[in-house]
Amino acid sequence: QVQLVESGGGLVQAGGSLRLSCAASGRTFTSYAMAWFRQAPGKERDIVAAINWNSGNTYYADSVKGRFTISRDNAKNTVYLQMNSLKPEDTAVYYCAATVSRWYLPFSASEYGYWGQGTQVTVSS
Repeated sequence: QVQLVESGGGLVQAGGSLRLSCAASGRTFTSYAMAWFRQAPGKERDIVAAINWNSGNTYYADSVKGRFTISRDNAKNTVYLQMNSLKPEDTAVYYCAATVSRWYLPFSASEYGYWGQGTQVTVSS
């Protein structure tokens, strides 16, 4: 079992930056692939980025490639999402997610069994 707590959301102007953090409990953080999803009002929860246990494999949605960077610090049981050049369409609740997997990197929300409570990111134009 793992518990996830996100932080770092907020209100930012278009073109600005934010860094989200997700702290995981437990002693087996390296057993988990980690991901960030986002959900805007009235829309589905979509993957933003994912990272495998040793940061050797990452995935980004096309809409955030070149602007967002996912990383993890296994010594701190924490995964990060650095968001640069933010756009109003990035406005959403951002969720951290985990699944037991060392090499396979899932893209679907249904494949992640552990979720944080979400943090709001609002980008004003």
